[in-house]
Amino acid sequence: MKVIRPQPLTAEAFAPFGDVLDCAGAPDKMINQGQCERFHDRARLDFTDGRAGLSLFRANPRTLPYRLEMVERHPDGSQAFIPMSLDPFLIVVAADAGGTPAAPLAFLSAPGQGINFHRGVWHGVLTPLHAPGLFAVIDRIGAGDNLQEHWFPEPYEVTTG
Repeated sequence: MKVIRPQPLTAEAFAPFGDVLDCAGAPDKMINQGQCERFHDRARLDFTDGRAGLSLFRANPRTLPYRLEMVERHPDGSQAFIPMSLDPFLIVVAADAGGTPAAPLAFLSAPGQGINFHRGVWHGVLTPLHAPGLFAVIDRIGAGDNLQEHWFPEPYEVTTG
């Protein structure tokens, strides 16, 4: 089995796949009588049609090592995952190699980080590492099938060891 070791989630490393949602750097402006820092427009939401919707997901926590058998992508819209707890989660992505995923990469989020997958990016399923696994998800709501799956002929193992 091929082994993947996750790296820390940084905006630079994740840029080919999407946006890191966090409060890194200086705020864009202060609001609410100077009591709130606004980090403005942190995700490139992109939909071919339909509208943006906000859903709540509750996913069962997984453990490392994690067996990665499949990735998916959404050709008609970006997809943002914002954890509703301060627990890290596992993010798997892969570049596109002519309509199928290239070798996957893995990232571990830090507390307070979320992500936005750009439209059409191959990615693993939602993989919290701790309960409650509760996320706010912003993605495309519209007609048609917006899901493509790819099952690897040989699974990968995501491990920290």
